[in-house]
Amino acid sequence: MGSQYSKRYSVGFKRAVIALVRSSDKTITEVARDPGVSREILRGWGKRERIDRGGGAPGAAGCRAGRR
Repeated sequence: MGSQYSKRYSVGFKRAVIALVRSSDKTITEVARDPGVSREILRGWGKRERIDRGGGAPGAAGCRAGRR
């Protein structure tokens, strides 16, 4: 059974790690390894950041791509 406590990261930390993923030639897994963040958490942060900027995935709420 896992811990009942989850680790919290600051918004600034999340943004810095996401920026590193975008600016580096490393994979998400390689970038996540250094600060000890799982790649799935890092992917979630990136997805949330894209949605917040208005660049959600096709089919996401508010996106008209593919609708007739």
